[in-house]
Amino acid sequence: MSNKHSLTTREYLVPFIFISSLFFLWGIAHGMIDTLDKHFQQILHLSKSQSSMIQFSLYGAYFGMALPAGFFMRRFGYKKGIVLGLSLFATGAFLIAGTTSFESFWIFLSCLFILGCGLATLETAANPYATKLGSKESAAQRINFSQSFNGLAWVIGPLIGLYIYGNQGAAPGEKLTSMILPFALIGLVVLIVALIFLRLPLPEITEEETGHAHGIIEDAITDKPTFHKPLIKQSHFVMGVAAQFCYVAAQTGIFSYLINFVTDKTQNPHFDVKNGPYFLSIGFALFMIGRMSGSYIMRVVKPARILAINSGLSILLLPVVSMNVGWISLIALYTVFFFMSIMFPTIFALGIKGLGPQTKKGASIIVMAIVGGAIFPPLMGAISDLFTMSVGFLVPIPLFMFIFFYALKGHHVRV
Repeated sequence: MSNKHSLTTREYLVPFIFISSLFFLWGIAHGMIDTLDKHFQQILHLSKSQSSMIQFSLYGAYFGMALPAGFFMRRFGYKKGIVLGLSLFATGAFLIAGTTSFESFWIFLSCLFILGCGLATLETAANPYATKLGSKESAAQRINFSQSFNGLAWVIGPLIGLYIYGNQGAAPGEKLTSMILPFALIGLVVLIVALIFLRLPLPEITEEETGHAHGIIEDAITDKPTFHKPLIKQSHFVMGVAAQFCYVAAQTGIFSYLINFVTDKTQNPHFDVKNGPYFLSIGFALFMIGRMSGSYIMRVVKPARILAINSGLSILLLPVVSMNVGWISLIALYTVFFFMSIMFPTIFALGIKGLGPQTKKGASIIVMAIVGGAIFPPLMGAISDLFTMSVGFLVPIPLFMFIFFYALKGHHVRV
């Protein structure tokens, strides 16, 4: 347990287990919400670009809440930040469950924004906290391991979406009632977890420990930190924010439109819309396997090298998806799911490396970059509405190109 490449230490084992459970909770929410684009297209007769407002609302909350969450945690600590995030998460879920009778897409989006504020707060707290519960050498490995639970939840989330899809033939006034039970149960579970965290003894990591966890450089004579450059002047952090924007944009577009791609009758006439969540769940299963295997491989291969390989292969596979050659294109798309799996946590760990006392602020800004998931899906949806869904899968390629550059050159910390 004391080896620098061990996942965590005895001191941090229990906090690490509970923090990892948070990744599972917000993964459930994301996995289920990613099935709703097609559902709202069917129930409320929306276009692809209109239904993408689901992602705009959810990921827009990340942009609006990340910095306030960071300020809150700098003043009150990680534990209270986690409780705040769980409280907002539960509130948003209960509001969604309680307003379905209005059958209003815009009311749903407003409630989803509150839920998203909770998720943003949790990610602002849990991502950097997970990297610090052990040695700095294993930070990227540790966050990939925690994110594996996120991947597992993403497999389960679409299966919950199957229950929602079972309401396709509902009468007017009851079209969204199948959303009540899933969101009410999620709200209840999250509320219980918040109460547990209120009583859970979590170590609050000091600014000095923050520096050691992320490689802050100390002067050999005075033992005082010498890494005082403003965040805007730390190129690996600035490009890390841009790379995270690109990744979440690409990921959200690909996740959101897989069901549309698979069930497009002009391209895949054999697949029924009601089975769409199954196909998304398969993709998320590969995503989870990629995260778990990636966490293990990072014990012997540098995270940046794996990031470069995976982003490069994604660039090569997306044109195959766009060629729309039946099962070959579908397998290529699923393979992209596998290769995307390690990108978010790896970019996050590389971006906040060496930030020392500025880690909480830096983490907040990187979480703000998740706004890419709000901006990109409407663009991908508009192009798909104009041409075809398969053409839409060409749009993420430039985003993966920037991630490839960041993995090769942009991630290096320059003192």
